[in-house]
Amino acid sequence: MRRLLRISLRVLLAILAIPLVYLGAALLLTLIPANPGWHEAPQGVRIFVRTNGVHTWIMVPTVSPDMDWRPLVPGSDLKDPRWGNGNYVAIGYGNREVYLNTPTWADLKPGDALAAAFGTGSSLIHADHDHNPQPGPAQRPITLSRDEYRRLVAYVRAGFRTDGQGRTIPVPARGYGATDAFYEGTGTYSALHTCNEWTGGALRAAGVRTGLWTPLETSIMWRLDAPPSAAVERPPIAKN
Repeated sequence: MRRLLRISLRVLLAILAIPLVYLGAALLLTLIPANPGWHEAPQGVRIFVRTNGVHTWIMVPTVSPDMDWRPLVPGSDLKDPRWGNGNYVAIGYGNREVYLNTPTWADLKPGDALAAAFGTGSSLIHADHDHNPQPGPAQRPITLSRDEYRRLVAYVRAGFRTDGQGRTIPVPARGYGATDAFYEGTGTYSALHTCNEWTGGALRAAGVRTGLWTPLETSIMWRLDAPPSAAVERPPIAKN
């Protein structure tokens, strides 16, 4: 009986140690920068990193000389196609079940969260259209050189799964609102490859100074200067 208790205690301590080791590794590898010599370009392509406090997106111009996102995330996939006329689109990555079953964090089920952490299920790309986004606590701007932006584009595009004709695959009628849509993704979401680590991977691919591993929202956002404005409002899109 004593031996069984000792084994049970060791197993319990090991389980309790897992989140501590995870957080410790996240802190250490967030503090160690990739691309330590990077400096923001004086001119180029203005992107944003968007956050809701837990999840991050890369927000890119809908059309620029180096990339037109409209064929990949067309306005026709939206409940309100007018938002396809917006000049920016925020692109994020996540677990399919968590994305589709969690319109708000209050809807998150422990089973879905646990399954996602262990890499169960497929991934989705979330595209949310916007117009004239402004810097604020929820949206931090970064200016990339055109070469840096092309590298970021290559990374983000690789997150979309495509059909035999090279077209993205939308999830029918499953956006949260009028402005967004989901698309089939590549790779597997897990506690090691989170939505925020995907964002960090995009920034590292572009050459931006960010952590070696960025699994948490704070892993991404703490390096970006927060402007003083308190909120970001979406201006309406004019009808065609």
